[in-house]
Amino acid sequence: MPVVQVQNVVKSYEDNGRIVTQALRGVDMTVEPGEFMAIAGPSGSGKTTLLNLIGALDSATSGVVRVDGRDLSQMSDAALADLRRDRIGFVFQAYNLIPVLTASENAEYVMQLKGVAPAERRKRVAELFAELGLQEFMDSRPPKMSGGQQQRVAVARAIAAEPAVVLADEPTANLDQATGRALIAMMRKLNRERGVTFIFSTHDPMVLEQADRVVRLVDGKVASDDRKPAGN
Repeated sequence: MPVVQVQNVVKSYEDNGRIVTQALRGVDMTVEPGEFMAIAGPSGSGKTTLLNLIGALDSATSGVVRVDGRDLSQMSDAALADLRRDRIGFVFQAYNLIPVLTASENAEYVMQLKGVAPAERRKRVAELFAELGLQEFMDSRPPKMSGGQQQRVAVARAIAAEPAVVLADEPTANLDQATGRALIAMMRKLNRERGVTFIFSTHDPMVLEQADRVVRLVDGKVASDDRKPAGN
């Protein structure tokens, strides 16, 4: 079953009943488990809007968005909140870590909301921090960490909860080139070794180079959907 299905999705913004912006104009897209893909396009093309619809952070004007087989338009606000917590991981360009919590506590936070036992939470975070080179920052708080370190913690938080898909909105935007490249290499490794499905919204050429598939939006429509040949 596809992780994400987007069928003829339109997203319009209105002012006093008049459409002032049509961010998406009949978008179709299917994402299979284990994909490492990017949604690209110039500013205003609709890529962040599409990611927000997939993440159940916003709703479509028309059309269907399914995540993990569930039609988001047919779900209550409470059910959508549960879906975001249980099945969708988020990585934002602003990191969105809680400054008063340590790095490990931040990484455990979503699992805590899901009711994962403390011992299991600690075990998963310890394994991920070792894999991501974060062992020495377990007890550090975000204000004392670099941008790259904070973004790695954000990735650990998204992955530890074992979601169906991780959505990353411009994850390299606030990082220097070397740190951004290292972050994407780390996410690529998680994709290959753990089978984590990643969908990026990006205009970073380095991210596009690493993606197995690039869906390009222009003026709210899919202009191209390109996949790399297997093995590349």
